[in-house]
Amino acid sequence: MQRKEYTNLLKWKSSKNRKPLIIRGARQVGKTWLMKEFGEKAYKQYMYVNLETHKHLKQVFEQYDINLIIDALQIETSIKFDAKNTLIILDEIQEIPEALNSLKYFYENVPHYHIIAAGSLLGVALHKNTSFPVGKVDFLNLYPLNFKEFLHALNENALIDLIENANWELIKTFKNKYIEKLKQYYFVGGMPEAVVEFSNNKDYNSVREIQNNILSAYEQDFSKHAPTTIIPRIRMIWNSIPAQLSKENKKFIYGLLKKGARAKEYELALSWLVDTGLVYKIHNVNKPAIPLKAYEDINTFKLFILDTGLLSALSQLDSHTLLEGNSIFEEFKGALTEQYVLQQLTSQKDLYIYYWSSQKSKAEIDFLIQTNNKIIPLEVKAAENLQAKSLKVFAKKYKPLLSIRTSMSDFRKETWMVNIPLYTLNSHIWNIKI
Repeated sequence: MQRKEYTNLLKWKSSKNRKPLIIRGARQVGKTWLMKEFGEKAYKQYMYVNLETHKHLKQVFEQYDINLIIDALQIETSIKFDAKNTLIILDEIQEIPEALNSLKYFYENVPHYHIIAAGSLLGVALHKNTSFPVGKVDFLNLYPLNFKEFLHALNENALIDLIENANWELIKTFKNKYIEKLKQYYFVGGMPEAVVEFSNNKDYNSVREIQNNILSAYEQDFSKHAPTTIIPRIRMIWNSIPAQLSKENKKFIYGLLKKGARAKEYELALSWLVDTGLVYKIHNVNKPAIPLKAYEDINTFKLFILDTGLLSALSQLDSHTLLEGNSIFEEFKGALTEQYVLQQLTSQKDLYIYYWSSQKSKAEIDFLIQTNNKIIPLEVKAAENLQAKSLKVFAKKYKPLLSIRTSMSDFRKETWMVNIPLYTLNSHIWNIKI
């Protein structure tokens, strides 16, 4: 398995202004594997300590004495510390808040040390008045595998090369193969354990079992880590997401949770899910101008979960429905397709993601993206639908420099719009010129 963030870890290692690094991401997206892989390949040795299972170290970190901390880590790992050649890995760092705050002293007193930390529920921990070393750490966000990483895990490197080189003629030639792999990705998703299982055995039943176990683990996290008073509401929001996304208008409706439900009742539960990284909240903007944040409607949003495979599992979608023919695109009304597109977007840097709808909701742009001081409308089509009515309305009214439709159709450039095949959705599309 190859993760694109590994390259960023190498850049971090060689940076002259290196700070302790915190890797953020939801549980089971591969943070531990990535840190150990980096320690194995980029250093002579690494010291790995999971603070969830080593809570007795709390009293050591409370002293904020770097020498004492290093001595304790040497005892725990049986590894003799060498500042130049050792990577220190502190996993589940949110379990000992003092360990999180100690990163400040690592930065100030021993900046030449190489230290990485990770935490699955870090966002939740920080809302509990945990002291945080502001300005003293670097961050790296880790998400489930995107489609390119999925292809790499399946050893489909030739397909990746065609996409990287924008070889549209050969991409068209192998269109059926790309669509086959894309449908597999819709079912398997990007959770590392599911991808590895599928890569090794191509067993959809085993993949679904892994996904259901992950969903069960998340349910246990609700009970273990969330405030007792909001646990039922967290579950209601989480389990409603497939129904929310299956609507033609995918705007989140509190009334689907229960009759008469109001936003105020579910505000804390929704914030908890967002802070854990389990859901993405994509807000509507009432004006497509820079910065989009200034025109955000905080009360109108769409809610997605972190992975398309988990969405298919949460929806209890079987592999036959998804993989045979195009029935999925009709039955699930493109929900998985929008989830897929969002997952590819969130795995890219420096994209600010919103959506837009006209005042009377007669036109809607699935995603409105701010990048490099540009605003790009992106309309999503689940099949080979060549109509782009909403995109035309938007383009006529606001005249963006670039408009994109992504669908199962082949690459094509028109005077006002570019169609990008769903299976080639990648970072280079933002540099296309009409």
